[in-house]
Amino acid sequence: MALLSYRNPVDYEAQLAAFGEFLNEFKTSPEHTITTALGNIDINEDDLSDEYDFMEEDDGANERRRRDKERRRKPQHKYKDMLQDLADRKVNEILIDLDDLHSWDQDRDTGLKLVESVESNTRQYVELLSRAVDTLMPAPTQNISFKDDVLDVLMANRKDRNRTLEVNADAQADPTLLADQFPAMLTRRYTLVFKPRCSTLDQPAKSLSVRQVRGDHLGHLITIRGIATRVSDVKPIVQVNAYTCDRCGCEIFQPVTDKQYAPLTVCPSQDCKDNQSKGQLYPSSRASKFLPFQEVKVQELAEQVPIGQIPRTLTILCYGTLVRQINPGDVVDVAGIFLPTPYTGFKAMRAGLLTDTYIEAHHITQHKKAYENMGTDHLFLRRVDVYRRAGNVYDLLAKSIAPEIFGHVDVKKALLLLLVGGVTKEVGDGMRIRGDLNICLMGDPGVAKSQLLKYISKVAPRGVYTSGRGSSGVGLTAAVMRDPVTDEMVLEGGALVLADNGICCIDEFDKMDDNDRTAIHEVMEQQTISISKAGISTTLNARTSILAAANPLYGRYNTRLSAVENINLPAALLSRFDVMFLLLDIPTRETDAQLAKHVAYVHMHNRHPEVSSDSVVFTPQEVRAYVAHARTYRPTVPQAVSEYMVKTYVRLRSQHKRAEKKNENFGHTTPRTLLGIVRLAQALARLRFAAQVTQDDVDEALRLVEASKESLAAEDRGSSRRTLNASSKIYNLVKGLADSGACRADEEGEDEDEFGIELNMRKVKERVIAKGFTEDQWMAAVEEYTELDIWQTAGNGARLVFITSGGAEREESHEP
Repeated sequence: MALLSYRNPVDYEAQLAAFGEFLNEFKTSPEHTITTALGNIDINEDDLSDEYDFMEEDDGANERRRRDKERRRKPQHKYKDMLQDLADRKVNEILIDLDDLHSWDQDRDTGLKLVESVESNTRQYVELLSRAVDTLMPAPTQNISFKDDVLDVLMANRKDRNRTLEVNADAQADPTLLADQFPAMLTRRYTLVFKPRCSTLDQPAKSLSVRQVRGDHLGHLITIRGIATRVSDVKPIVQVNAYTCDRCGCEIFQPVTDKQYAPLTVCPSQDCKDNQSKGQLYPSSRASKFLPFQEVKVQELAEQVPIGQIPRTLTILCYGTLVRQINPGDVVDVAGIFLPTPYTGFKAMRAGLLTDTYIEAHHITQHKKAYENMGTDHLFLRRVDVYRRAGNVYDLLAKSIAPEIFGHVDVKKALLLLLVGGVTKEVGDGMRIRGDLNICLMGDPGVAKSQLLKYISKVAPRGVYTSGRGSSGVGLTAAVMRDPVTDEMVLEGGALVLADNGICCIDEFDKMDDNDRTAIHEVMEQQTISISKAGISTTLNARTSILAAANPLYGRYNTRLSAVENINLPAALLSRFDVMFLLLDIPTRETDAQLAKHVAYVHMHNRHPEVSSDSVVFTPQEVRAYVAHARTYRPTVPQAVSEYMVKTYVRLRSQHKRAEKKNENFGHTTPRTLLGIVRLAQALARLRFAAQVTQDDVDEALRLVEASKESLAAEDRGSSRRTLNASSKIYNLVKGLADSGACRADEEGEDEDEFGIELNMRKVKERVIAKGFTEDQWMAAVEEYTELDIWQTAGNGARLVFITSGGAEREESHEP
């Protein structure tokens, strides 16, 4: 029984003519587009137009500028000019914007529903529009020369031969001559792709997840969103295979449309059939047509996966100009044709009637651009410049990091510096000194460590979030697997490779196995991953910052044990962290009440509480834009600041030696500590858009390094001795500043003499008040310890001289 016949639902000939009119007649003007977006404001109506430059001495240049402005003001034939550039071999891609086609179709009211037809049967209309392009292709304005590619020379010769055959067929009235023409696939040197429609109020465009793609979408132009997990190498894929016969000399072309094909061996030309010679065919790679090909695996985003299920993947096939646009770890929107493909080989025997599906890419949109690829928002930078000149942009940006989380101001400042990072240096002999910061957050449960990690992974352009218990060493570095396309052994990057030039957030860091944790050692310092597996010996780049969160050994911090026993991490790993914060959940009435109010407000209103009138909270997009602009600066360290760093490092080593004797050391002061201070200081200079590091930057870096130790020291003192009053706490704070070398007087940067250590009174007062003490308590402490001859004021109250001889003994014997 014969199958039922079905008429075409659309008139392809009418649509072909309409596409030809669209390519030939569509006009657009960039200036008109900008004017429309600004509310029909003409930017040349004011007196600030630079149309005529009266200081220009060359009248010819002025006239040329006026002609260029007039030409730009006129509407341009967008696709007609594109076809001319294509004929002149300047471009090799034709991007058809469906928004342009939709507006043109509405203006003409053709009733052909061109855009709906393209979206529902895209593969058919790629060929239809290619035929329209071939018909309208203008003559090139530049002739072929020896500088052109071999492919361009072949294309030009084939087009000349086709034109010659058309002329002969018309002259001899013999249409059979047209059968010897080269097929259109061999004369096209372009790739035709579609750009999907943008979202409008009438028809919002929404990206689909891999799980939402259904059989109804087969053949349609759809857009999916996901993260690229594996990207293959770019290799040539054959579209038309060319052969040459050794008997008749004919050139045979074989189009390839499937995954597999059988090469021709016997010449099928009419000459060989007449002579019964059966000439042997030899493949000609130069006359064949190849396209760049790349296969991309896209996986669902974490928020798109239902609870209890694993993320699904989909294959993206990129051809021509769309290759090398996706890297592993990129979050992308891919618009393309959803198509089925049958299994081949042994898979076909096992799969039976099943088929696989893929997307043929047409348009790619990157969501998380790298910092250097992000555009600069000058309006936002102008707004932020007001706060930067006032000197409080550092505090405002730190408070904008996860504003829904209460407190942790110093931690947020360190995370802001983590986003900015230091300056990576390349030494002359090839040695590389990292500029990325590594931070470890340790503390009791319930202090929002995981929430901070989640926020940073979303703000960073390339942020990867993973958990220590669910990650293996191979999953963090790289795995060796077999490529299904080429059947060769390839490397698939793990979390650290996906976070290249970004931030890798590792939660539950203490739950990792020791064997898996050693894989991070090389990444944290050398920022490379060395692989020697399955005959593959290579080094992968992992230029990433590590942000780790861990709990103490017994779940909560045990005050009866030392810090080393609580942390339970090897010293080789601790020294690789530039900043280590110990967040302790200490119950106090005032802090607990403020925390409860903050949490209740967030749960009721789904946003952070209102800040004061003189403060502002920036959005994550604004923070990302500010960080992107700050990373363009490369501040240097002047000689005076370098000497100050050296003396500070010597004091830190001596302080660490004293703490080791008392078994109170938290972390290890190594030469890496000095490099960490340099990176923090450079990140602070970048935040100020400065070209040099100042002494204040070094002091703030030291303060952040010591901020985690102070909470631990305060907890240990509280459990070992009686409760101190405000004056004694202020004394201990000032003594710690003197020992660490922070807040030194600007004009006296030398080592301590026999009399004492000179500190800047203003800086010390700011540190004391920042710790929650009032100004009256500070003045009372200054008067009390001045009377006890423990410290003295000098320089009309501008400096505080901390007497080194006998000060500690006096404090021990002092009864407040």
